[in-house]
Amino acid sequence: AFRENTKVVYTETPANPTCRLTDLAGVARAVDDHYGPAVDMVGSDVTERTRPWIMVDGTFATPYHQRVLDIPGVDVAIQSATKYLGGHSDILAGSVTSRSEPFLHACSKVQKLITVPLNPMDSFLLARGLRTLDVRMQRHGENAIKVARMLEAHPMVAEVYYPGLDSHPDRNLADQVFSSGRDVDAEDDEWKQTYGGMISFVTVGEDDDALRRARNVCERLEVVNLAVSLGGVESLVEHPASMTHGMIPREQRLAGGLHDGLIRLSVGLERAKDLVEDLKNALDLCDEDGCAVE
Repeated sequence: AFRENTKVVYTETPANPTCRLTDLAGVARAVDDHYGPAVDMVGSDVTERTRPWIMVDGTFATPYHQRVLDIPGVDVAIQSATKYLGGHSDILAGSVTSRSEPFLHACSKVQKLITVPLNPMDSFLLARGLRTLDVRMQRHGENAIKVARMLEAHPMVAEVYYPGLDSHPDRNLADQVFSSGRDVDAEDDEWKQTYGGMISFVTVGEDDDALRRARNVCERLEVVNLAVSLGGVESLVEHPASMTHGMIPREQRLAGGLHDGLIRLSVGLERAKDLVEDLKNALDLCDEDGCAVE
């Protein structure tokens, strides 16, 4: 994939909406093997750099679980602060973080020219949200594993993608990615492993059957809200094939792992029992012929 004009190696882990994980240390080694390690001197010109920047979008995991700049070779960390960092669905914000002085200097010039700094009110709201990130992420994860286990056992669910399940295709990476805010010197009795609040699952069936079932599951939910955002205190669900990824040709969508019946769920801070019962009820209304609209 490396070409003469390659400037960036970009990865999103966990990936949206499939929740697949990427071996970031492996990515860094691959780039090092091809280009050599990064050499960033203070005051150097970013346009003269020959090694691509390794950029990582870690929005799903947040820095509570995954500090990507601690991985040697990773240059830039990206977060959608609209999501978990803000945590209350009331701001639009993002962050770009790096240990490279030349990169940060270039970013600050762009920021000045196109006037993208966050306004004072949203800055205040983001700072407020960050104060509770630790406890919110822990609750998101505790709720999500209970929901994921119910989904995995339900006959109307063909597959569940959640890093905390043994069935997840990248389960071997999950404990490396999700640190759950653990300090190096933390005692075992004061730390609990969790795996974030994002789950994707696929309804049984193919083509139109899967589309119909997935749509009806989303529309019959009462506790979980039907909306395309994520990471807030409230649980949200969306159907990528008919919502966020509806403009992508079906062949391309399927090739990218987005099944017709794929549903993305952002598990909030409600009672886990309420979320489990709400999802189970919506799934129970579907049979092998799909849901009949009342």
